[in-house]
Amino acid sequence: MAKSRTQFVCQSCGAVTNRWSGKCEACGAWNTIVEEADDGVLAGPKASPRKGRNIPLASLSGSEPQAPRIESGIAELDRVTGGGFVRGSAILIGGDPGIGKSTLLLQTAAALARTGEKVVYVSGEEATAQVRLRAERLGLAGAPVALAAETSVEDILATLAGEKPALVVIDSIQTLWTAAAESAPGTVTQVRACAHAMIRYAKQSGATVVLVGHVTKDGQIAGPRVVEHMVDAVMSFEGDGSGPFRVLRTTKNRFGPTDEIGVFEMTGLGLREVPNPSELFLGDRDQSSPGTVVFAGMEGTRPLLVEIQALVAPSPLSMPRRTTVGWDGNRLAMILAVLEARCGVRFGSNDVYLNVAGGLRIVEPGADLAVAAALVSSLSGVALPPDCVYFGEVSLTGRIRPVGHAASRLKEAEKLGFQSAVVPEAVAGEEARGRSIAVRGTAALADLVADVAGGHRAEGARAVSGPDRDRFRSGGRQIAGPATRTGTGRAGLTRAEAGREAAGRWDDGDWEPEM
Repeated sequence: MAKSRTQFVCQSCGAVTNRWSGKCEACGAWNTIVEEADDGVLAGPKASPRKGRNIPLASLSGSEPQAPRIESGIAELDRVTGGGFVRGSAILIGGDPGIGKSTLLLQTAAALARTGEKVVYVSGEEATAQVRLRAERLGLAGAPVALAAETSVEDILATLAGEKPALVVIDSIQTLWTAAAESAPGTVTQVRACAHAMIRYAKQSGATVVLVGHVTKDGQIAGPRVVEHMVDAVMSFEGDGSGPFRVLRTTKNRFGPTDEIGVFEMTGLGLREVPNPSELFLGDRDQSSPGTVVFAGMEGTRPLLVEIQALVAPSPLSMPRRTTVGWDGNRLAMILAVLEARCGVRFGSNDVYLNVAGGLRIVEPGADLAVAAALVSSLSGVALPPDCVYFGEVSLTGRIRPVGHAASRLKEAEKLGFQSAVVPEAVAGEEARGRSIAVRGTAALADLVADVAGGHRAEGARAVSGPDRDRFRSGGRQIAGPATRTGTGRAGLTRAEAGREAAGRWDDGDWEPEM
């Protein structure tokens, strides 16, 4: 008998090496390399060699009918999928433990089953009795969903062959195993083989297969990346486990838009759809505190207003903290550098904290202007207008660049009762026509600093009197003034000096408001 050979496979990225090492050279993960058989998937009987056949070729011209879809009955989920489940497609959903993946899919299975479609829910992590308890708690016990607790791929496929369902839910792909692979369940070889078997079943039968995937501590779907390439759509279920809000985000969709989101609220009776998430994320907003601003963003095709909070505080550390929640930390470092280099606003001796309210994660650069406004507002202690929204991209030169979908952003702000908007100057003229909201264009970041500094006169002595005045004039809260064209001294100030004269006077790098 020939001696079996082994290889070492990274369980995080699927990279193969000839020897074991503590760190994977491909993805940089530690202690993820596991020894597996070189022929991890057992070879079946050798097929007799055959000659190739001619493949029919087609031209680019011509029309094809739209892919048939099944509406799930949950509007937010149908929005994310692009109008419903496509028959014969495979969908991978990932999320943190306890975030509500099983609850969402059980509600989806029940809603679809009540429309007359055949639905099979296969759980590899829970027993049948446990799934029934959840269904009873959610009020779904009467839904005609076929339930099974099984982990063998061969048994699952044999059962599905006789049922012919429209939707199959597998919870989760890491718990499945197949006899065609020698490695243990959950390893790269098993996950790849099981996913390939379920995807092949979806293509051959026309059923929609939804696979639940575990995530790593970094929030990435565990297992080989090849699984994400094999499926038709990849979705992530996000949110703060301690809060009620959940966001379903699509990162890949062959049959619909990407970066689309669906918003849900976790309640005692399961997940509730949120048709207007802007009102949800702006609820209980503190409108009088410095450092808060409303950002008019876009998530896929949906405009979304969200509150961005910033806190700038004196730091006792030699290296001040830079902490972000819901935004890219590297992007925050860039905004701070532009404010210091181009606008003369000093943050070097301060801790900076940035938070996106509601547990939402923002990835678009259009939030740069709103983040800069929140930072300057917190540093100066001046609250921004509560009925104003901000959006725009900040360049390294300090200029404000335009962003897409400006009309949709302003329309959403109008609908929620906002009176003004600070936008890039390039889009202010054309978008301001025929709108009830006042649109003010900003060409440079220094102009925004001047507007915030000019708010000191409107705030009056109330905002900077007593202990607040001493704390504001201390080294922990300094605004060094607008940037100069030469970069040093007071010569060649930009037009932001109008705001400086309105707010107070500039004295040796310390901003001193008038009393």
